[in-house]
Amino acid sequence: MDPGLHIDIITELDLVNMTIGVTQVSGLHNASKAFLFQAIDREIHATPHTSEKLIQLFRNKSEFTFLATLQQQASTSGVILSIRELEHSYFELESSGLRDEIRYHYRFNGKSRTEVFPYRLADGQWHKIALSLSASHLLLHVDCNRIYERVIDPPETNLTPGSNLWLGQRNRKHGFFKGILQDVKVIFMPNGYITQCPNLNRTCPTCSDFLSLVQGIMDLQELLAKMTAKLNYAEMRLSQLENCHCEKTCQVNGMIYRDKDSWAEDDYCRNCTCKNGVVECRRMACPPLNCSPDGLPVHIAGQCCKVCKSKCIYGGKVLAEGQKIVTKNCRECRNGILVKVTETCPPLNCSEKDYILPENQCCSVCRGHNFCAQGHACGENAECRNWNTRATCECKSGYVSVQGDSAYCEDIDECAAKMHYCHANTVCVNLPGSYRCDCVPGYIRVDDFSCTAFCEEGCRYGGSCIAPNKCACPSGFTGSHCEKDIDECAEGIIECHNHSRCVNLPGWYHCECRSGFHDNGTYSLSGESCVDIDECALRTHTCWNDSACVNLEGGFDCLCPSGPSCTGDCVHEGSLKRNGQVWTLKKDRCSVCSCKDGKIFCRRTACDCQNPTVDFFCCPECDTRVTSQCLDQNGHKLYRSGDNWTYSCQQCRCLEGEVDCWPFACPTLSCDYTAISEGECCPRCVSDPCLADNVTYDIRKTCLDSYGITQLSGSVWTMLGSPCTTCQCKNGNVCCSVDLDCLHNN
Repeated sequence: MDPGLHIDIITELDLVNMTIGVTQVSGLHNASKAFLFQAIDREIHATPHTSEKLIQLFRNKSEFTFLATLQQQASTSGVILSIRELEHSYFELESSGLRDEIRYHYRFNGKSRTEVFPYRLADGQWHKIALSLSASHLLLHVDCNRIYERVIDPPETNLTPGSNLWLGQRNRKHGFFKGILQDVKVIFMPNGYITQCPNLNRTCPTCSDFLSLVQGIMDLQELLAKMTAKLNYAEMRLSQLENCHCEKTCQVNGMIYRDKDSWAEDDYCRNCTCKNGVVECRRMACPPLNCSPDGLPVHIAGQCCKVCKSKCIYGGKVLAEGQKIVTKNCRECRNGILVKVTETCPPLNCSEKDYILPENQCCSVCRGHNFCAQGHACGENAECRNWNTRATCECKSGYVSVQGDSAYCEDIDECAAKMHYCHANTVCVNLPGSYRCDCVPGYIRVDDFSCTAFCEEGCRYGGSCIAPNKCACPSGFTGSHCEKDIDECAEGIIECHNHSRCVNLPGWYHCECRSGFHDNGTYSLSGESCVDIDECALRTHTCWNDSACVNLEGGFDCLCPSGPSCTGDCVHEGSLKRNGQVWTLKKDRCSVCSCKDGKIFCRRTACDCQNPTVDFFCCPECDTRVTSQCLDQNGHKLYRSGDNWTYSCQQCRCLEGEVDCWPFACPTLSCDYTAISEGECCPRCVSDPCLADNVTYDIRKTCLDSYGITQLSGSVWTMLGSPCTTCQCKNGNVCCSVDLDCLHNN
């Protein structure tokens, strides 16, 4: 393998027997070193050099695989590997033996994400684990078996300079792994799990391979759009954004006008109105001219509208009133007659080959002459543009010509014409040459085009604000701001299948299979996946001697004919248990079993905190030792063994000094677009795709950008005439936002 595409964590950390908290032991094989991570305080993390190497390997990578061979102590919890910066996990793989889960923690768009995979890894046996990421595609292999395959939010791989790698722990205080680790590696190539399991074939291109092809198409489209923009708009000046004004009045030439007041400008060619503190002027409408065949419409000094004047014809060329032409001498069209004019031409400071005769003029000028500087008349909403032999007027961005005359331009009402990008929960407000998007009451600004609902007291425990001061609470919580915990079991809200029983937990519930039943592997939330265990067929019954096993719903019975062999004794794990005998299970010290009439009955040990010999592992609520307390994630509060609390959208538990946390169960949403607001844990439905965090892009749904180019769904471009505005196509919807830092720097 290319050494530049992988990193061997154990080798890089240079673990030896002298490292506090670890001891070199025999591994699953002898080809590499294996280390036992003990249950004591330790600090196993990378040096700054190794951390920088890891940061460079992760940078801009969309495909990587984490591999490890491990043997975790039964029923313990701990972090196998963590790459983090302070409290932010960029990559963290955790195994919880308390809940039989594998958890993958990562970050997406600056927010924490967690994927939970039900699996018992902490069973004291050797396992190979491989977690592969390809863009938004996740594969989890355990012992070379594909256990889970999911589509997730693509994780951030551009690690911050302060990031560090921890092996066998989350940080200095939490997540200590207990067991043996071997062959801990990160591989930056497609389907990296093949290096651990070479017999697994790669049959299909990865998600990242496909996205690279799509990205190549998008890059070509973007390049085409930019080249088209440079060719078509190379000489277009960038318009500046105008500051917003809150005044309701307008001040013009020392006069104050109230909102909606109208007046005529001094030149009597414009009617102006004060609209919400903004002066809006429009040129007076002129009646259409029906000039005779001998006339042409022309502008006359001192008049707002064009008038008909007789035209002149010379050599087949038509001249309007005031236009000039050079024959043997200079002549000007006046009242339909070419009149000789005496005009002294100024001397020119250029060679004769650079002389240019402007349109409708008699005196030549030098090439590159500035016609606009001669006083070419353009209105305030138009700009003068130089050409080789003349100057023309062009409307500024956000304005349109009046009756086809670009010398006079009026504002485009983008709101009325629906030429704006204001999204849901906003109101479009027209401005001279532009517009703005104001939030409707009860909503706060997300960016210049979008607003979202605002809840003054916030939404606790992962709730989301879906309307002004209205929270959608996650499963298990209620109240105006999700402050109340629901006991779904006690209140009868949950009806578990009769093969299971309801177990209430903080913020959620669980339908646990009753004794004599087990889950069929589908893990139904309501307990429907709990099916009867056929103890007779599986030979897990305790009937022996002359008794016969009969399977029952949720148990079994031992039918014994009369005779000396029918003693009522039981056989358990190869040993004889007398009728009436009570013992503790070897694999579960928290359960006791008894033999009665040939059948074994097991139950959890009852907790008696007054008993000095009580087992604290089974009864954590009885443990008052200081060493069994847990420090919370902020390092400010101590919890007793058995205590539960919530932290950062997770439910946490303290057990004999060990902290185990798992994510809240968010409600299932049946909507196309979802978003997670700041400070919230669970996604909420949004109707506007531009507000969505999670979008499944359909490349068949395209958008037309401001350059007139068709963009694929998911592609990004810069808005025409506004370099600080970025737009994205989201399944046929154009979504734009303004970069405030860009505005300040430009």
